[in-house]
Amino acid sequence: MPHSFSHFFLISLFLYTKCIAHRYTFTVKEVPYNKLCSTKKILTVNSQFPGPVLKVYKGDTIYVNVRNRASENITMHWHGVEQPGNPWSDGPEYITQCPIRPGSDFMYEVIFSIEDATVWWHAHSSWTRATVHGLIFIYPRPGTFLPFPKPDHEIPLVLGEWWKEDVREVVEQFIRTGADPNVSDALTINGHPGFLYPCSNSDTFELTVEKGKTYRIRMVNAAMNLIFFFSIAKHSLTVVAADGHYTKPLNATYITISPGQTLDVLLHADQNPKRTYYMAARAYHSSPVIRFNNSTTIGILRYISSSNAKTSSYPSLPNYNDTSAAFGFFTNIKSLYSGQVRVKISRRIISTVSLNLLACPNNSCQGPNGLRSVAEVEAASMNNISFVTPNHVDILKAYYLHIKGVYGTRFPAFPPLVFNFTADDQPLILQTSRLATEVKMIKYGEAVETVFQGTSLGGGGIDHPMHLHGFSFYIVGFGFGNYNVTKDPSSNYNLKDPPYRNTATVPRNGWIAIRFIANNPGVWFMHCHFDRHLTWGMNVVFIVENGRGINQQMLPPPPDLPPCY
Repeated sequence: MPHSFSHFFLISLFLYTKCIAHRYTFTVKEVPYNKLCSTKKILTVNSQFPGPVLKVYKGDTIYVNVRNRASENITMHWHGVEQPGNPWSDGPEYITQCPIRPGSDFMYEVIFSIEDATVWWHAHSSWTRATVHGLIFIYPRPGTFLPFPKPDHEIPLVLGEWWKEDVREVVEQFIRTGADPNVSDALTINGHPGFLYPCSNSDTFELTVEKGKTYRIRMVNAAMNLIFFFSIAKHSLTVVAADGHYTKPLNATYITISPGQTLDVLLHADQNPKRTYYMAARAYHSSPVIRFNNSTTIGILRYISSSNAKTSSYPSLPNYNDTSAAFGFFTNIKSLYSGQVRVKISRRIISTVSLNLLACPNNSCQGPNGLRSVAEVEAASMNNISFVTPNHVDILKAYYLHIKGVYGTRFPAFPPLVFNFTADDQPLILQTSRLATEVKMIKYGEAVETVFQGTSLGGGGIDHPMHLHGFSFYIVGFGFGNYNVTKDPSSNYNLKDPPYRNTATVPRNGWIAIRFIANNPGVWFMHCHFDRHLTWGMNVVFIVENGRGINQQMLPPPPDLPPCY
């Protein structure tokens, strides 16, 4: 009898613990933080910056109650989580939900499915994600194993940006004036600027390692507007996963990571333990005319036995404008599995991604000839449409309830203006985009290929990290110059083992091609993960219609959706 009671108690404790582990509370509120010789209040989750790490098993469903105790609206996005049939908890403001108002709560149901490695969460309203973000560690189900040797320890590593100014004021100013947004004052590693910045000697991230051990670094680029190079002095890094999916092992002396992307990287502590080693991150930036933060953030890798070490090594990073280095890294990432790409497609969408100009009302903005200008541009577009986000009802609710007048369905499948997209000189007439809220309707089960064509509009163009909600996709093609639909699929595609990601970087004056199967019904946002470009309209919405099967239907809305006003 005692044995039976003990057995029952252990089972009950396990089920109780499992239940508790699947429910989280995120309290969003402002707290004061001191950096770079000044103090300001920032939005945080549970008073943490970066926010808390969530840990789940593959295929779990978790519930996160977001309590907005701040003074502004908030929503939460689970970046890289496909959320099968559940766009209601995807999070982008006025796309899949109206915002959680101050003093209100909303329970997100986060459904994990095929994700294997590291993804992340972040706020998705205005620029609130600047400080409201955190990692998600996904583990194999019990009884299954990693496709690489199990590391001894795992380390969260979040790359980001820090403004001395209130980020809300940064956003308000650049929208109001038409000027380029102020660049950040520092780059950060796990929220620490590092000792190269003023007043930051004691605000430097330190990683202590033990000789002979292997460390799994689970990292994300949470910066608002910067692609990063990252390296650790004297240490080789082995990439084993990207954007939540396993990759073939890739040894690298540096990595390139765009905003929104995650990487799982193995660090082997195999160097002289009597020395210390610096890790560093700085921007990769391809535009010659757009301002950016060209500083470097430093962290310290210290061996347990090196507490009194007097010598340190700096890492070698590519030059800030080294496009070959940046895209050499991107293109060397390969999916762990081969033969998974759908060879025959049923729909191809080709979209330009451009920086543009807009006519300025009442000639009140900065810029030539009555046009607003942000570093020579003020708008951004896909297929010459600068997306206008609704402000009274979200697109998902409008679609589900058949509310008219919220969006149109005429997003073009081909650029409406055909020209030499990457020419050095472009006619001024091409610079102006059209303001509209257009979506693309997609049938359930279609094999979709989307080609993103960069253009030289807006001062020569720049790279664009494009993120698709609700899906991961294969990056099947890449190139510089103009995409050639006749030649490129046969000469510049990899249909054997292309990387399987959710955020892909379009090169300046170049193109990428992605493929996915439209098997996730719902309303899904596609946008540039440079937040200034998202604000300017480099966005579109894909609506995947329901299929015929019972498991091919979008889930019904939860009862506690935040109300729209």
